[in-house]
Amino acid sequence: MNLSFLSSIFKKDNKSLSTPDSIVIKQLKEVSQSNSFSLFNNTTIYHHANSYYISLMLLDESRGIYIFEKKEWSYDDLKDATIEKAQNQDSSHNTLSFQNTNNLINQKLNELMHHNVIPTFNYLLMENLNTQEYDYLKESFKELLPKDRIIFNDSSKEEILQKLHDVKTSDVKLPSKNNIIGNLLIQYTIIDENDNLQICTQEQIDFIDDKSLGHEILNAVPRSGKTYTILLKSILYILNNKDKKVIIIKPTILACDILKKKLLDVVERAIIEFDFTLVSILTPTELKNSKLAIADFVVCDDSDLYEDSFLEDLKKMQRRKSLLFVNAKTTDVKYNFTKSFATNRDISFYKSNPHAKTLLSVSRLLLKQNTKSILIVANRVTGKRLHDDLEYFIEEDTFLLDGSKNLINQDLGSVLLASYEDTIELNTEHLILLDVCFTNLVKLEHAISRATKSVSIIYEEECENIYQLKVKYENNKK
Repeated sequence: MNLSFLSSIFKKDNKSLSTPDSIVIKQLKEVSQSNSFSLFNNTTIYHHANSYYISLMLLDESRGIYIFEKKEWSYDDLKDATIEKAQNQDSSHNTLSFQNTNNLINQKLNELMHHNVIPTFNYLLMENLNTQEYDYLKESFKELLPKDRIIFNDSSKEEILQKLHDVKTSDVKLPSKNNIIGNLLIQYTIIDENDNLQICTQEQIDFIDDKSLGHEILNAVPRSGKTYTILLKSILYILNNKDKKVIIIKPTILACDILKKKLLDVVERAIIEFDFTLVSILTPTELKNSKLAIADFVVCDDSDLYEDSFLEDLKKMQRRKSLLFVNAKTTDVKYNFTKSFATNRDISFYKSNPHAKTLLSVSRLLLKQNTKSILIVANRVTGKRLHDDLEYFIEEDTFLLDGSKNLINQDLGSVLLASYEDTIELNTEHLILLDVCFTNLVKLEHAISRATKSVSIIYEEECENIYQLKVKYENNKK
């Protein structure tokens, strides 16, 4: 049944309505949690140049998508109204609300997933109407507002679940939650190195949605998706503020280029129109030398790697505008990402001749791995010497990264050697760390977070860094 005509009668603007945690919303949340449904409150679907606000959306992976529209109508609003069905409107069993919203959902999912149709069902949240009052309404209302598609202010959790279960289970197996929601709500979706979709955690969603920006700090554990989440927040900020500008600061030119490519990939995959000129991704030096006016929102990623003087200068530059420090050296934080998506990595310690052990380790890894999955991190002198020897010791290509150069001038398809400063935004399966005793722990932790399968820490002598790393990683392994 279609209710679009009711909007014109009561002049309600759905996009201006928010859905607070009323009793009905709390009931729905509890039903969702106990039945493993996914519930999204006050969200927007972005598609091409359009945005569509949805007050409440629920996914049941065995049935499909439920769209809830909140209506403020009371019994007094409805009791004397004359209702006639609008012409040229779909009155199928599957729809209660605007058909174009359902069409949008299926159009976006079809474009991204090439999946035919995800079943979509529409319900009303009538928080100012109870079941008994509904029974006194005119029959025309009961035909156009069927009782089994309305959640009343006195609906129990059992009644809500029954109404949701009145919709039959889908005849075909539906895609997973990550694929449905991940392709529909691009602002809450992280894409990993293997192109798998991961829905943001609630911590990340709260961070992305928070509009009360001042001077804030985000701390995130390694492999939490923090840089990707920063991109999502920046994209959403611009989509909601067409005339605003964002600057993201990264330590090296190479890291900036990798992040620019990732931004392009995110936007293209999301099928949205986006003005890339509103986002600048710069190194600290580029920021100082640029003639750009400081942006409305500045994100200083990897803040723990910068000098305190630079961070203080940023605060002064942004004193009247929004500024976010990511992983700053402080405990006074507003946002925390506590969940890591890191797979179980094998972290091993080898007390040996670093040069010889590295050559042997690379040779053994190449027997079963491709060259693109190996990264060696050392100081620049050690890296240069290893690069020269590896060219004679192995048949595969090797490449010495330079973070001060652009991505187009780097060969990421080779066995890579990099300094600790140049590992930002890199990802690898297998990591070999050298010169550990001469590098601070912050940089060591950054490098270790780059690996997904194994980390080999090679050293000649015991030192405080080795002790600290063993305490953390060997104890966790046990």
